[in-house]
Amino acid sequence: MPELLTERTVLTTLAALAVLAMFVMLCRSRRVSTSVEDATLAALHQVTSAAPHLRAGLTQESADQTAPHLRALLGCIAVGVVDAEGTLLSWDGEANHHYGGLRTRIEQVLRTGKREYVDHGEVACEQRPCVMRHAVVVPLEVEGENRGALVIISAGDRRRLLRAAGEVANHVSTQLELAELQESKERLARAEVRALRAQISPHFIYNALNTISSQIRNDPEQARDLLQEFADFTRYSFRTSGLYTTLADEIRNIDRYLTLERARFGPDRLKVQLKIAPEVLPVVVPFLALQPLVENAVRHGLANKPGGGTVSVIAEDNGVEALISVDDDGIGMNPERLDAELADAHLTGAHVGLGNINNRMRATFGNDYGLVVETEEGAGMKVIMRVPKFAPGVRPVPAQAIEEPSVGLAAGPQ
Repeated sequence: MPELLTERTVLTTLAALAVLAMFVMLCRSRRVSTSVEDATLAALHQVTSAAPHLRAGLTQESADQTAPHLRALLGCIAVGVVDAEGTLLSWDGEANHHYGGLRTRIEQVLRTGKREYVDHGEVACEQRPCVMRHAVVVPLEVEGENRGALVIISAGDRRRLLRAAGEVANHVSTQLELAELQESKERLARAEVRALRAQISPHFIYNALNTISSQIRNDPEQARDLLQEFADFTRYSFRTSGLYTTLADEIRNIDRYLTLERARFGPDRLKVQLKIAPEVLPVVVPFLALQPLVENAVRHGLANKPGGGTVSVIAEDNGVEALISVDDDGIGMNPERLDAELADAHLTGAHVGLGNINNRMRATFGNDYGLVVETEEGAGMKVIMRVPKFAPGVRPVPAQAIEEPSVGLAAGPQ
């Protein structure tokens, strides 16, 4: 019996030790797992924190804001950011006394596009001890051209430094490439807005002024109101700032345009229907996205139709989107002919407004947001536009940024 108890005691003790060992191993594994997860999250935080500043391009301000995040990400002594001319934009960390000794290597990197490794023994240093052990200079390339360089000072392992420096340089270069792409996209958008302004028919301007002048003797009050509408229309359409605006502002400008055109054609020949849901008025749209569509409906759809017709502008709430349509019951056209004219619009100028707006909508909101055109000969034309209620980076210009003082005949009490 004592022997049996002893054996059981031993087995119980061994089992308890085994469970304890498993618990310790699990706890240790959990601590390692947690440590890795924390390190990963910390690295992701530094990467995402640096990215927005880099999207502004490589400037002193963006470098000052980015360098601390890059140093934390690398866990190094210091990070320096240099532009393509070799000018030091920012230095975060210690060992800045070594920057002068690294200038030759930096210039070589900018010239050759190849990274340079520097051991502490290769540079003059009077500080003892010095926190620097290694340094690496890596180029920042965008489409094969140097945009600058990173200078990384480290006290750690050489192999890890070289690998980490390459990865971080690739990340920074990618962000700079995205910044240049965004800048190029905005330049293109501004050029397209200028093209739309140029497409505002000179005939419309001439006819509007002619209509106003004809009313001066017969109805001076109406002439004055029309002149104010014309002044507000041109001030808005030819403003120089902002790629985006609100649907409310676009609708107001359409109303001015149609007021002038109705005065010209007469209310019986040009009928107008505006049906706008209040909840979509704040939705942001590309600047001059609707007026060319309405002008197309008047000039191409109704002007040549005997007896005229109706232009309808409808904006509805469609969940996460606004659904906008410009519809006319004019002469319409063959869909195949419209496709052909849109394909050659950049050469012929035909329906350039439709093609321009279609491209801008796709560039701003994505390929799923191009215009939908429904037309047939003798059946009018309907242009449908879907606009998301929210899109990253798409913001209207504040009203005070586009207001200009009235001058000349447009001045006077409101």
